[in-house]
Amino acid sequence: MNPMNRDDAWNLMCEWTESDSLRKHMLAVEAAMRAYARHFGEDEEKWAVTGLLHDMDYEKHPTPDEHPMVGVRELERLGYPEDVLHAIKGHADYLDVPRDTLMSKTLYAVDELSGFIVACALMRPEGFEGMKAKSVRKKMKQKSFAAAVSREDIARGAEELGVDLNEHIEFVTGALRERADTLGFAA
Repeated sequence: MNPMNRDDAWNLMCEWTESDSLRKHMLAVEAAMRAYARHFGEDEEKWAVTGLLHDMDYEKHPTPDEHPMVGVRELERLGYPEDVLHAIKGHADYLDVPRDTLMSKTLYAVDELSGFIVACALMRPEGFEGMKAKSVRKKMKQKSFAAAVSREDIARGAEELGVDLNEHIEFVTGALRERADTLGFAA
């Protein structure tokens, strides 16, 4: 297995995760990570694989006592690089792992936001097409909509990444729009 091979990472994620919705979440985070890697001039494959695998253990090990460390230990055993493991640990606030790399800041910034944008797209007949930051921000104010998504984490992620929240929303929406078919939206 090549740790930075997308196909190997996909197969590993599928071994650990059966839920279609959780797989789609990781695909969404992968798309956002790949787009930001391209934007920042970073290693697209490494960033994409990090996004694809960040929640691989969540289905079977959802508690803070286990997630994401069960998955991180498996990735470490398989030879994944330290910066990938660091970013995955950093996306869990309760581990108190500093998000001190661009990749770890980006993973945190796109994780909750990707899920929220997908939830917004599911409510629209046109999906991601024409979606603007203003409409996403409006949905963020509705506490009952996608209630499990932390609005504070979304705002903190953009702040830590040093990007304007509206621009961040637009950027991630664009990344998800490019992968709409993979995320289950009809073309």
